Amino acid sequence: MIVHIFRGPGRIFAFSQDESGSNLPAKYRPWFLFKSLEMIRGEAQPGVIVDECLDDIEAFGVHVTDAHIRITEQATT
Repeated sequence: MIVHIFRGPGRIFAFSQDESGSNLPAKYRPWFLFKSLEMIRGEAQPGVIVDECLDDIEAFGVHVTDAHIRITEQATT
């Protein structure tokens, strides 16, 4: 899956399939596209737990971290 990574304020990052970032949590704006990459279950990527990220994208449409710690549920409520 191609995942687009966005940087928010401080050490907040969001991961989404939506290249425009329109589904990212408003409370962490502004978002800036950082990079895009292919994520495959079971394959390591620096700075993110791939399976956890893909699970969140399937469940919430987005995966959000603060200093590499998952905050998806707090960010999306």
